[in-house]
Amino acid sequence: MNKISQKDINNAVWKACDTFRGSIDPSVYKDYVLTMLFIKYLSDVHDDKLATYLKKYEGDKERAKRAMQHERFVVPDHSHFMFLFDNRNEDNIGELINIALTDLEEANREKLYSEDGAGIFQNIDFNNSKLGEPKDKNVRLKNLLLDFNSDTLDLRPSHMDGNDIIGGAYEYLIANFASDAGKKAGEFFTPSEVSTLLAKLTKSAPGSRICDPTCGSGSLLIKAGNQVGTPNFSLYGQEANGSTWALAVMNMFLHGFDNSTIRWGDTIRNPKLKEGDALMKFDTVVANPPFSLDKWGAEESAEDPYNRFWRGIPPKSKGDWAFISHMIETTYEGKGKVGVVVPHGVLFRGASEGKIRKKTIEENILEAVIGLPANLFFGTGIPAAILIFNKGKENNTDVLFIDASQHFESAKNQNKLRGADIDKIIATYQDFNKGNLPQGVAEEKYSYVASFDEIAENEFNLNIPRYVDTFEEEAEVDIAAVQVEIDKLEVELKTVQTEMDTYLKELGA
Repeated sequence: MNKISQKDINNAVWKACDTFRGSIDPSVYKDYVLTMLFIKYLSDVHDDKLATYLKKYEGDKERAKRAMQHERFVVPDHSHFMFLFDNRNEDNIGELINIALTDLEEANREKLYSEDGAGIFQNIDFNNSKLGEPKDKNVRLKNLLLDFNSDTLDLRPSHMDGNDIIGGAYEYLIANFASDAGKKAGEFFTPSEVSTLLAKLTKSAPGSRICDPTCGSGSLLIKAGNQVGTPNFSLYGQEANGSTWALAVMNMFLHGFDNSTIRWGDTIRNPKLKEGDALMKFDTVVANPPFSLDKWGAEESAEDPYNRFWRGIPPKSKGDWAFISHMIETTYEGKGKVGVVVPHGVLFRGASEGKIRKKTIEENILEAVIGLPANLFFGTGIPAAILIFNKGKENNTDVLFIDASQHFESAKNQNKLRGADIDKIIATYQDFNKGNLPQGVAEEKYSYVASFDEIAENEFNLNIPRYVDTFEEEAEVDIAAVQVEIDKLEVELKTVQTEMDTYLKELGA
């Protein structure tokens, strides 16, 4: 038997998107395709396990059925993909899919419901008019079921060439949807290379609790977990958008992280990751929060029951420091680490943000400021930076500045960090942590180690050009050579003018 490769699965699931492409916006149809992939996966895993039990119990269907009740997921008969496929020509196929999803949730309440009683499929409606008029909608759903029934979409684990192919396919789809979804993409996906960089910069030790308080579809959180190198870690996340929260929950299961905890809710106004009445603490917190979020909850923050904003309350129109403050407050004292993507304004804006930044630097938990290239992120072309905070920072009060803004691969729609670009950032950061970089210029036009006193002299402004000098002197102009070139061009011009006069005379002009 030829096992199905990652490339085979990726190509097949992307082809399934042709059912919607060109007629429905990717930000809408992504939920339908990803949900159907999840249903197909659960159904195929169910069939694989059932076959194993039937073989074990010599064809005894009742014993096999009882054994299946103890598997990861219970799949009711009419929630099974093949039931939907067999009924693909029914006029109410959208309604049948909705019923299948509802009953699948009910059969797996502990896994597929939030703590508030919301099912992960509650925001998706396969009978929705967004899918077109009834006739068009039925045709689209039929074609989607046909695509997912393809031989190349056999998702039984025993038929796959690798343990994480289905998780890889899900990530592949999300990344491609993000590429097509324009501005809305940033709401659910951080570019893979940025996630990889952030995960490596904050590499967690075995046994760590890892959290992303604005987790989107969960890709960054998964990468942070995979950096540990062993299965001994736990993942936690929170996401404000209900549809995106559902994607994150499915993403965790498809990667095998069944014990992850993903909550639905507004992290600032209503943090859900708690132990008793206190915020849960983590070894590592990573995030790509929404840039300069307006109306983030400033009005309620003065009465915050968790005292997250004791350094100051950020402006109501820019929530960057609200997310940073939350992240810092939810890491363990003495060892917690934070990695966060921010717009550059966070580094230098004054007023309340300047006061918060000053207090944070005075705590001696800021470890590194890393400038990234422009046009890396979906939905915005502005350059961003990564801030690394370390509550285990020892007596060293220095801060590393890296300007990686010129190190990237230029692409048509979006720039990318190459493997070598990521490795260079990581190597510089590790050298700094090992004490191998003295104060001052570490690498010309790339990195600089600033002392606390130097940052204080700069009035706690972290704008990278204040520390990393990237000024390029213009080459000296050779006046004599330029004059020679001018004289030469003037001679050539006179020759051309003489020829033109001759031609004009011949033409009688």
